[in-house]
Amino acid sequence: MNKILERNELKKKTDALKREGKKIAFTNGCFDILHVGHVRYLRQAKQTADILILALNSDSSVKKIKGEKRPLVNQEERAEIVAALEFIDFVTIFDEQTPLELINLLKPDVLIKGGDWTEEQIVGREEIAQWGGKLVVIPEIKDKSTTNIVEEIRNKYCRED
Repeated sequence: MNKILERNELKKKTDALKREGKKIAFTNGCFDILHVGHVRYLRQAKQTADILILALNSDSSVKKIKGEKRPLVNQEERAEIVAALEFIDFVTIFDEQTPLELINLLKPDVLIKGGDWTEEQIVGREEIAQWGGKLVVIPEIKDKSTTNIVEEIRNKYCRED
């Protein structure tokens, strides 16, 4: 089964799953270099619903958010990597700076973000409440981030001793 779907195909799939009574969770992010913080976060996210959708920022979207030097891994490879995780049911790539359009299209039962975001910062929180969904904020895994990994690589390999 291909887990990486275009948004319209994903909409058909999630509508069918909802008709079967399945609870759909949605999260999003760049997932540039997959690390233990991502894995722990996504594993917890899966526990909130039957189906977990991961919306992946496209390369152009990552550049707008993180700067011209990112992403380090292209969107096709990032999608393949996260789709390989057993607790991810579907992956879709979005070009917009925020996933709001996708959230409104899919209307998930649960919207999930990491604790590095305050509730007020979470895109889609008002919309999900409108259709009776739930917002879940998963505590941040301290010191586990792509930025930290990049900095550690710089310190170990790019600085003179």
